[in-house]
Amino acid sequence: MIVGVVPFVGGGGPGLTESATANSAARSPLFASTATGPVEKAVDVVAVASVERITEESLAADLRAQAKSLTSDSEHLAQKAVPKPKPIVVASPTGGTASVAQIRAAYAAAGQSCPGNVGGGVPGAPSRSSSQGVPGTTSGDLSSFAYAYNSIRVANCLQPIPLSNFRWDSCMEDRLFWMAESPSSNPLDGWGHNGTTRSDGVPARGCDGNLAGGSGNSGATVASKWWESGAHRASLYRPGASTAGACIAFAMTHGGIDEPYSFTRAAARWTYC
Repeated sequence: MIVGVVPFVGGGGPGLTESATANSAARSPLFASTATGPVEKAVDVVAVASVERITEESLAADLRAQAKSLTSDSEHLAQKAVPKPKPIVVASPTGGTASVAQIRAAYAAAGQSCPGNVGGGVPGAPSRSSSQGVPGTTSGDLSSFAYAYNSIRVANCLQPIPLSNFRWDSCMEDRLFWMAESPSSNPLDGWGHNGTTRSDGVPARGCDGNLAGGSGNSGATVASKWWESGAHRASLYRPGASTAGACIAFAMTHGGIDEPYSFTRAAARWTYC
């Protein structure tokens, strides 16, 4: 019997590229033998492949080859995650706020569709009351405003704000309490921005913001009111501006010392987290 022996170097099957690399533990030759001729006259003949000496340098070379093959994956390209398109920031040619039409045109020119909405939850609000019993911002007020605000942005091709970045603002709420506690029968007494006075001479407290109010309002309705006002839209929605790190502060009060709960005052501002 003549036994022909051929070397077989181990490997793990097809690799990610056409050139598969065997691991270092399988570098010793394995032998496959085939019997030929009469069995009773068999003569064992063994052909031994040359033995490659394994060194630290050769192992390192193998590792480099494996790493290189993994960076050129052509077999699994369809399984890879698609990179998220970067938000488009549009500057108005006149230096002001970009229009929705300009923003839509910029997305179309880049071959992208307008941004979609985001999920998640909105942080809560404490539902505190003023010293004279005026109810303040509830978690429902903040959520209603946040969801409406983002729906308006997405409908107008603007990047939404993460819902976790909508925050109750105690300082603006203090200003709304100050307005609601005016002893005047005129609900507009004290209504306004920094520098506004109150009929009884009590100094203003708290912080300024974009204002909206009236009977029957909610967080959602004031979000719409601010969008419909060009000046408030530029201040609170900032079309074309980057939303990186942006937070939206919000506060609302319900009623006053001589007004029903349904009469609300609201304030909001664009800030950074």
